[in-house]
Amino acid sequence: MDLHTRYLGLELPHPLIVGASPLVDDLVLVQRCVDSGAAAIVMHSLFEEQVQGEALARDAFHDAHAHSHAEAATYLPRAAEFRLGPDEYLEQIRRIRRRVPVPVIASLNGTTRGSWLEYATGMEQAGAAAIELNLYELVTDCDTTGTSVEARALEVVDAVRGSVKLPIAVKLSPFYTSLPNFAAALVGAGANGLVLFNRFYQADIDVERLEVERSLHLSERSELLLRLRWLAILSGRVQASYAISGGVHEATDAVKAVMAGANAVQLVSALLRHGPERLGAILRDLREWLEQHEYESLEQLHGSINLRRCPDPRAFERANYVHVLQSWRFES
Repeated sequence: MDLHTRYLGLELPHPLIVGASPLVDDLVLVQRCVDSGAAAIVMHSLFEEQVQGEALARDAFHDAHAHSHAEAATYLPRAAEFRLGPDEYLEQIRRIRRRVPVPVIASLNGTTRGSWLEYATGMEQAGAAAIELNLYELVTDCDTTGTSVEARALEVVDAVRGSVKLPIAVKLSPFYTSLPNFAAALVGAGANGLVLFNRFYQADIDVERLEVERSLHLSERSELLLRLRWLAILSGRVQASYAISGGVHEATDAVKAVMAGANAVQLVSALLRHGPERLGAILRDLREWLEQHEYESLEQLHGSINLRRCPDPRAFERANYVHVLQSWRFES
């Protein structure tokens, strides 16, 4: 069974890769992921705030009596909250590259064009095979327009594209007015691939202590549906490499992702729940599913149900929406 795929120009033996997670901080866990068959490793993000915070700390050390950036220093996360500092992050890329033979994809997370993007060059020099740009932004300002949010993102992609030769994937959220138009603009700005989707971690409220509670919930299989929908819409229309992130826990989830147009499938929550060896089990089940359904290669499956075969995807989506809403029957 030929499971080969091509993602961001990287030739991979199969589509299952380790998504951005704390697993990459431990070289023993990285080795277990690769021993289980991981085709590539995505680093967790180096954050814009992290780089800015370190710069502020250096300024404070060299000019302890200066009060510039005093307000900024109050909202930036403390250095202790980050697992790896900027320089340690680059060194971890080198360590992983020396330890395992699979491609390492570095990750930058931010929203504005600035000096933090210079670390893209450091990632390239450290041996990263590609860069994943995580454009996580939650707008709360009523004066901020959708156009300005997209413009900032395009500036970030353009800046990174101008500084490195590595392939670039942009990790997106689904919350854009016209995602197909924005996706095409990102590719036009220099992105080689798109990752669907970022997960927004919602805060809860403690009603007794009157405090906001931060919480992290691992993904569930139900989250896959949103990703499949947009993957099917975008793949074949916006020419790029596609990875799916979120909701993949079983081999059939990976099958659906590839059918919808994914070149790579990122696994995180399944590995955090069950350990790195879960990847090997999913890979084995994926191979068995393809053999049982008489496929000779993964390529035969790829994009087989995306919406490029539908003359008007808008009509398809609208019809599905109407049908679902009208199909419910209350059973007393």
